[in-house]
Amino acid sequence: MTTVLTAETGGMRLDSFLAASLPELTRSAAQRLIETGQVSVNGKTVPKSCKLSENDAVSVTLPEPEPVDAVPQDIPLDVVFEDSDVIVVNKPSGLVVHPAPGHPDGTLVNALLFHCGGSLSGIGGALRPGIVHRIDRDTSGLIIAAKNDTAHQVLAAQLQDHSLARTYEAIATGGFREDRGTVDAPIGRCASDRKKMAVVQRGGKRAVTHWEVLERFAGFTHIRCRLETGRTHQIRVHLAHIGHPILGDTVYGAKKPAPGLTGQCLHAVGLRFVHPRTGEMVELSCPLDPEFQILLEKLRRA
Repeated sequence: MTTVLTAETGGMRLDSFLAASLPELTRSAAQRLIETGQVSVNGKTVPKSCKLSENDAVSVTLPEPEPVDAVPQDIPLDVVFEDSDVIVVNKPSGLVVHPAPGHPDGTLVNALLFHCGGSLSGIGGALRPGIVHRIDRDTSGLIIAAKNDTAHQVLAAQLQDHSLARTYEAIATGGFREDRGTVDAPIGRCASDRKKMAVVQRGGKRAVTHWEVLERFAGFTHIRCRLETGRTHQIRVHLAHIGHPILGDTVYGAKKPAPGLTGQCLHAVGLRFVHPRTGEMVELSCPLDPEFQILLEKLRRA
């Protein structure tokens, strides 16, 4: 399968652009595709370090699906929607999405393999079968997986053109002057810590987060965020950038965990997509994570 992508801005490395644009690819996988001639820019093969210019056309030929190696495990799932093409799960905070160093099993992928009986898309590779997009381990809420390659390709295209809509709720630190607003600031790797993301002046990808206030408390604000783009750690980075890091986020906010929380107070509450087979709009929601709800009640009482 060949996919053609358009660079929205200039200055980003080719391998980084591919990894950011195609959620089924890691950066190392993108580099392998470039090195084996499966990627071209404006019709020409280029090295992985090539810096893209605005409106460059990037063609990438994805490999055939790999056999699934992750082990099915009987881990309970909160299934919000399921049919023969897709499954949407309300992921609890603390559950890792796919196997990785340090987390070889006990992940959402292991649970999906058991639940779906091996009926998952193979495009994501041996360790990410069916996974169309990811949410952080310590973020709870809705995540969608594809049960076949056709559904995966259609949903990945919706993710790329931003028509797959995701809504989050969070408890942010501090008070907001306005009732709603937008953060439009590019995100890239943090120069001082490559494991983190940051708002950057050069080399990042455009990132847009719309927010609105739901409730105000002393020192905290309950907000809803809608992603216009989907960059790594986008909401966490953007809220920290404007001085309102998410409660419990020990990477971009206070270094000490928040009492009563196992992760950051961020929940993927809503998901909207066009069904890959029927073409109908599917709109889903789920209740807040129990820890989130308990904390909200405490803030209300206070």
